[in-house]
Amino acid sequence: MGNSHHSHLKQQGAPLAEAAREVLLASGEQWTEMRGKTFEVLASFAKPASAYDIAERLGRELGRRVAPNSIYRILDLFVTHNLALRVESRNAYLANDHPGCIHDCIFLVCDDCGATTHIDDDKTGQTVRKAASRDGFRVKHPVIEVHGQCRDCSKA
Repeated sequence: MGNSHHSHLKQQGAPLAEAAREVLLASGEQWTEMRGKTFEVLASFAKPASAYDIAERLGRELGRRVAPNSIYRILDLFVTHNLALRVESRNAYLANDHPGCIHDCIFLVCDDCGATTHIDDDKTGQTVRKAASRDGFRVKHPVIEVHGQCRDCSKA
């Protein structure tokens, strides 16, 4: 039976950053000051953020220019270790609310306001994986994006 839950509210601040740090260290990677600050800035965004958004905000906090390329490298590492989720159609990222928990990604993306809700639904992920494997395709990590209007925008 599939597990399903919505990630509407983000755990924030020190507990989320500490959980992310623990996951990264357990995988044999280092939690550097720059990685920590990048994660904190990523987690501070209410909507998916681009590397440029993160670099700009981080640069303001540090009082110096931060190159988006270095942020992309950190974000790639975060995605690899499930600390961040990538919204493909937006080339933007969300901090994973539960970094130690791996699920296939299903995103509900509002085309009006940009709000993005991450849903974990293992049953849907398994269905996608089975369909792909029947065609001989080896799935690494399915990402499903559903575009439409969020609850707030559909009321307007």
